[in-house]
Amino acid sequence: MTALPAEKRYTYADLLSWEEDVRYELYDGYPIALDSPSRSHQRISLELGRQFGNHLIGKTCRVYNAPFDVRIFEEEGDSSRNVSTVLQPDLLVVCDPKKLDERGVRGAPDLVIEILSKTTRRLDLLSKYNIYQRAGVREYWIVDPDTQTVTVHTLEDGKYRSPAVVYRSDASVPVGVLEGFQVDLKTVFEE
Repeated sequence: MTALPAEKRYTYADLLSWEEDVRYELYDGYPIALDSPSRSHQRISLELGRQFGNHLIGKTCRVYNAPFDVRIFEEEGDSSRNVSTVLQPDLLVVCDPKKLDERGVRGAPDLVIEILSKTTRRLDLLSKYNIYQRAGVREYWIVDPDTQTVTVHTLEDGKYRSPAVVYRSDASVPVGVLEGFQVDLKTVFEE
């Protein structure tokens, strides 16, 4: 993960004009290049996406995986020149189809899942946590492949509830934004 020179702040319009073979996120105008995910990361992402996707067949909510631009603070009518925070969560669920367009999501998804890696750990645990909380993401999951745990942060009165709930690899995780659905972690962390 590499930051571009911080001489100026960039916008979503700038990001759209950059080389397509490098993925970037924008943090209040400051770009961070993203590394390719590991095999373990990809396997976990695929299994989570499969479980969510199967549950959402025939429903309004949809699951998406990276790369998928989340212009988290963008509002209706904003120009791409006005958007300075663009994230690419590993997985996300959106239940309001009006937030979706061909480029991704405008506004806060209902649920975001980030899978930790050595290069994204700090961003996922600090920067993204604060951004998702401020934007109103109702549920934020942090998946740690090393400890085989899922930490669930649930938004209450504009703040993530403390302490967060931590689930181990043999648990089923109830999905607060999708009534009656649980994710089976045994298959998520199965090697």
